[in-house]
Amino acid sequence: MDYPGNLYVVAAPSGAGKSSLVKALMELDSRVQPSVSHTTRPPRGQEKHGREYFFVSQQEFDSMVLGEAFLEWANVHGHRYGTSKKAIEERVASGADVILEIDFQGAIQIKKIFSNAILIFILPPSWDELRSRLERRGEDAPEVIDLRMRNAAVEMAQVHEFDFVIINELFERALFDLKAIVHAQRLKYAAQRRARADTFKALHIETPTGDLHGSHHR
Repeated sequence: MDYPGNLYVVAAPSGAGKSSLVKALMELDSRVQPSVSHTTRPPRGQEKHGREYFFVSQQEFDSMVLGEAFLEWANVHGHRYGTSKKAIEERVASGADVILEIDFQGAIQIKKIFSNAILIFILPPSWDELRSRLERRGEDAPEVIDLRMRNAAVEMAQVHEFDFVIINELFERALFDLKAIVHAQRLKYAAQRRARADTFKALHIETPTGDLHGSHHR
């Protein structure tokens, strides 16, 4: 299925700087929206249903799990959080660019469901730098850092499954690379054909036979 929007899926080992890059991208580009999760926890402060989260009861969450409505879900501090297939589909179908931060297994799973998803992997510049970033965060005990490093080796072995790779050595350079990936997707034939339909029409560029559904031309 070819949607007007794009689904960007970003994975990285812990400490590679994924969350900071995604946050900075969304501040720069208002067309890129975060994926909105379903959660069983109650709203906090000014949170609105459908904006920060979709707030659902335990029973609703259970039935969504049974109905295989989630791309993935997890239990975090006693509350459950899940990424709904339908919520992402609706946003991307409306023309939004959705970005999803997830672990590498989740990313590969999503590609099976959304074949057009753009998978991006963030790598650290070196093992030493990854360890020092984890230590600088000051969040984890040494044995937890050792575990994160072992996990990183498993995760980075899957980098060949991804469409794009960004090496986060200098934050500004890595952010530029992430912006470039997002921008390039919007310049693809099918995307431009939709976004600039009037221009194509004014230039008398016909839709080729077999391209009525916006299939990609390689």
